[in-house]
Amino acid sequence: MHEIILIIVALAIIFEISNGWNDSANAIATVISTRVLSPFQAVALAACMNILGAFFSTEVAKTIGEGVVSPDAITNTVVIAALVTAFLWNAILTRMGLPISCSHALIGALMGASVAYGGFAILNFAGLKKIFLSLMISPAIGVLLGYLMMKFLLKFFGAYSPGTLNRTFGRLQLISSAFMAFSHGSNDAQKGMGIITLALVSDGLLGSLEVPSGSF
Repeated sequence: MHEIILIIVALAIIFEISNGWNDSANAIATVISTRVLSPFQAVALAACMNILGAFFSTEVAKTIGEGVVSPDAITNTVVIAALVTAFLWNAILTRMGLPISCSHALIGALMGASVAYGGFAILNFAGLKKIFLSLMISPAIGVLLGYLMMKFLLKFFGAYSPGTLNRTFGRLQLISSAFMAFSHGSNDAQKGMGIITLALVSDGLLGSLEVPSGSF
């Protein structure tokens, strides 16, 4: 394997670590703060569900790998530039305590590095349209579903005593925590997989952007 691929794999792992700085606590904060699980149990649950999520599908990885730019249009130097930039953005803004999106950081960095290398013409505008629509629509859907869920809970469970609710919903937190960790694995973990596969295709080691099991 070419040495540059090993560098990209290492950078992708480092980027995913910076991703975890921001997102990993989302799945376990509530179950720890309410003492439903110990920190060790919560981290173990999140780790297992993240791994399962990463193996569940490769669609997100394919979108990252070919939805921004064609693998044939760039070099692995572009991929390295994108990974380093995305990591620095995550690290600096996390250190400053500012909210960020690792998905926006990686996609934006890959777009910028690609345009600097080959101009706007090499971007996959059809794929970017789908990505940007998802990034814009998903928060609105989240707000709406969160509102409806809260109204439902207040209507049907608002009259119960706090003790009863704490016991019941404490157990249900296990399901929500596991699902959030699973969804994090099926989305965020695959960004690194997509970048590694993009590099493999760009370097000629793969004929098409199909995520091999070795990328896991």
